[in-house]
Amino acid sequence: MDKTESVGRPFTAAVITLSDKGYAGEREDKSGPLLKEMLTEAGYVVEELILLPDGEEMLQRELIRLADERQVNVVFTTGGTGFSERDVTPEATLAVCDRMAMGIADAIRQYSLSITGRAMLSRAASGIRKKTLIVNLPGSPKAVKESLEYILPHLGHGLDVLRGTSGDCGGQSPQTHQG
Repeated sequence: MDKTESVGRPFTAAVITLSDKGYAGEREDKSGPLLKEMLTEAGYVVEELILLPDGEEMLQRELIRLADERQVNVVFTTGGTGFSERDVTPEATLAVCDRMAMGIADAIRQYSLSITGRAMLSRAASGIRKKTLIVNLPGSPKAVKESLEYILPHLGHGLDVLRGTSGDCGGQSPQTHQG
């Protein structure tokens, strides 16, 4: 099985960019389209690409809609994870999740620290709402690419377990075995 291939049908995804300037048309969103392209190349079906201003209320509403109504397998957010007053993506994510999956956000931070010390400033979170995984990614296209390349090969198994198409959580995948 290919490292991003799932058991059965392809994974569905949605991408949400949080950017006041992007939403106002003052800056082109490059991170959202890059995420969509990378996910599509990996075999995911990207059902929605959304651009929102920074802020909790609209983001919470979209995360709930995507999980509860659209029932996508995974939602990736980009932006809103820093120290600015308007950077509230983690708070919105925490507010809508039933369970947390902090290992994903922690892994991204740890990997990113090998590239830049500024990774310690990330407040990104990851969690689960019903059967949808929500992952916060940084806002810059470079950081989005690095982060997604790092986690994507390992997400398939978790997504299969989450949607009930795999019951094995114990073993290591061939991609992660260190021999």
